[in-house]
Amino acid sequence: MSRAGEAWGRVRGNWWPVLQQAVAAAVSWWAAGLAFDHHLPVFAPIATLVALNTPLGGRGTNAVRVVSGVIVGVVVGHAAFRLLGHGAPAIGTAVLAALLAALLLGGERITMAQAAVSAVVSVVAGQQAGLVRVEDALFGAAVALVFSQVLFPAHPVTLLVRAQTKALRALGDVLDVTARTLRSKNERIDRFWDDLRPLYSLLDDLAESRERATAVARLTRYRRGNTEAVRREIASARHLNLLGNSCLTLIRGAMALDEGHRAAFAPDVEALTRTVGLLADEPRTGAVRGRATRAAEHIVRNAPDTTSPQATAVWQNLRLAVGDLTAFASAERNPPGARQG
Repeated sequence: MSRAGEAWGRVRGNWWPVLQQAVAAAVSWWAAGLAFDHHLPVFAPIATLVALNTPLGGRGTNAVRVVSGVIVGVVVGHAAFRLLGHGAPAIGTAVLAALLAALLLGGERITMAQAAVSAVVSVVAGQQAGLVRVEDALFGAAVALVFSQVLFPAHPVTLLVRAQTKALRALGDVLDVTARTLRSKNERIDRFWDDLRPLYSLLDDLAESRERATAVARLTRYRRGNTEAVRREIASARHLNLLGNSCLTLIRGAMALDEGHRAAFAPDVEALTRTVGLLADEPRTGAVRGRATRAAEHIVRNAPDTTSPQATAVWQNLRLAVGDLTAFASAERNPPGARQG
């Protein structure tokens, strides 16, 4: 995909959350202006934007982190101002104490940043400015919670399906590059590893999406009646993580073979690529998953004729990847109450 295509894909995939942030910031400024007539509530829309500037499923938690960081920073900054005044020693001491306190609260980056900034504001502008920042942060976070939890709440199944689709497409791209590299000469090997790097972060993103979806399902009360569907998607995402890791093991093993043995595995990797691509298009469709399962099983029906211990190990890695793919393809179709591995 070209860079222009990637840029347009980012816009197309994120325009709705971005629009929500813009509207929420405007609402936060307007409503805070009505609520507070003694100051310009500039920090209210800022708090709203910071809280909502995170993936769906984590925006409510982000709002709480913003507020906790602001409160910690204001308290610490006020104490530093009372003891040391407005100077550089006061700012350095306040920031250090605020960051250490934020670490005690969990060490989230957003909490630490808000604590440090609020500490600086309190020292430079005094106690009243610090209290104003707390008011604005509470108001802005409240607006963010209304947008993220009431008006546009995240659906746990949607979160997981989007993450799965993204991870499957990336895995298919990596496997496609792998198959072409297995057929090529040695000069492509060095460049291949650069193409592999994005997959690691996508698998991490999938694990985080699974955690967020679990939290959303637990905290969003009116969706608890759909917990069975959520549970199946979480189990399916777990299988996809295993599939990604087994494919990485397969790729590493195949690339370590000599040129002749590498080429022998190219057709199987190409077949695995097609099967993953089939799932990426319709990851939740039962008929597609059934076809993917049959295609995966066909890959491992006949072991290659080899006496190389290294090639035999790679063949076992291929069987493991196919097994994980089959488990993923079967997970969604398991009946309620069935055990998920």
